[in-house]
Amino acid sequence: MEIEKMSKKLNIVMYPWFPFGHITPYLRLANKLAKKGHTISLFLPNKALQKLASQNHYPNLITLIPITLPEVDGLPAGAETTADFPFGSEAPLWVAFDSTRSFIESYLSGPLGSSVDIVFFDYACWLPSLARERGIKSVFYVTGFIVHMAYVCPLGRGVPQGVRPLLGEAELKESLPGFPSASEFKLRAYEAQCFDMTLSPSRSYFWWRLYRSVEESDGFCYKTCREMEGDFGDFFEKLYKKPVFWAGPALPEPSTSEIGLDESVDEWLKGFDMGRVVYVALGSELGLEIDHFHELVLGLELTGLPFFAVLKPPKGYDTVESALPEGFLERMKQKGRIHDGWVQQQLILTHPSIGCFVTQCGAASLSEALISQCQLVLLPQRGDQITNARSMGGALKVGVEVEIGDEDSYVARDALSKAILTVMEPLSEVGRLVRANHTYWRDFLTSDGLEDSYISRLVEDLRGFVG
Repeated sequence: MEIEKMSKKLNIVMYPWFPFGHITPYLRLANKLAKKGHTISLFLPNKALQKLASQNHYPNLITLIPITLPEVDGLPAGAETTADFPFGSEAPLWVAFDSTRSFIESYLSGPLGSSVDIVFFDYACWLPSLARERGIKSVFYVTGFIVHMAYVCPLGRGVPQGVRPLLGEAELKESLPGFPSASEFKLRAYEAQCFDMTLSPSRSYFWWRLYRSVEESDGFCYKTCREMEGDFGDFFEKLYKKPVFWAGPALPEPSTSEIGLDESVDEWLKGFDMGRVVYVALGSELGLEIDHFHELVLGLELTGLPFFAVLKPPKGYDTVESALPEGFLERMKQKGRIHDGWVQQQLILTHPSIGCFVTQCGAASLSEALISQCQLVLLPQRGDQITNARSMGGALKVGVEVEIGDEDSYVARDALSKAILTVMEPLSEVGRLVRANHTYWRDFLTSDGLEDSYISRLVEDLRGFVG
């Protein structure tokens, strides 16, 4: 890969929080910046580093620095990322993450640290002060879409900076005054509860730490495009009076690995017509309640379409097979396949047989989905997935969100089947609209020179930022 020569090279430190959905986009951005000739030191937990080392396309410019987590109460042996914890139980990982402060400080205080220009971080709300003491600028690099940060924003809801936000369901159901596309962002009761900061000390702590990172940073950078989210970026920038930088889509580099899609998966998918298989993936951390799980798989059966679903065992079950409805495996043995574990999602989404992607609307999955040929069915579960779905299904209209009730995330089989068939059937008016919009944005995001222009502009903005 050719490295672009620049008159002024930036020396950048990156320290992401420990979900793979944060770590991987940081490494992707590092690759984009290294291609321009800049040097990056990226701190990663040991196991994550080993898993992702092959995705470092510029090892002469990107140094992956292993982080060994200290022993803390409640941290299981070998646990290093949020994938090692059930959702909501990662408090010991936060403690371990913060306990690495002295290690990061020693790096910034050492001989290499003296040449650092910028620190990119997320959720390490103590890092900007370390950087500031050494004359280093800090940038909160957000790996998701800006719409989420703009919607929840405590400052826009009357909470002064430096005060721990305690916003409740009633306040969070409604958009902020002046919020772009406000009519598309009405939250249901249970969705507002996902953002409710008063329900538990741990939730209140999370939001406090998130917006302390916002307040302490010198600027923000988002893995998104101004063309898609410019109004939300302007709204956020106006509130905090700090610059918003745009990294563009920061798509993954084309794979240079000779390893293709798992042979058994590839052969199974090849048994179906082009664009007819429904791919379902609800994230590596989500375990559904058993009745929700049953409605989900029965909804897939109801479509009459073949499907490949990546699902965790529901709560209280050791395996997916043991939790399936009676007779389901026998009925679906020719048309349905359920997988528990990691899959090569990028390769699955580009397989000719895949025609629909039912996604939980995580930012990383949506980024991959937007550049695929698959039609999108949006099934958000929590957090930023909800505002992401509202943006994609409402403001941009590139997919169809599954209809659910107001009080919880329960998905009826009929609603799931209806959403899938809406995007898959050629005669559906709504389906034609979202397919056309998806095609528009796919062509835009993959257009020649787009990413390069975004990264070039980002570099120039950062150079001006650090003076």
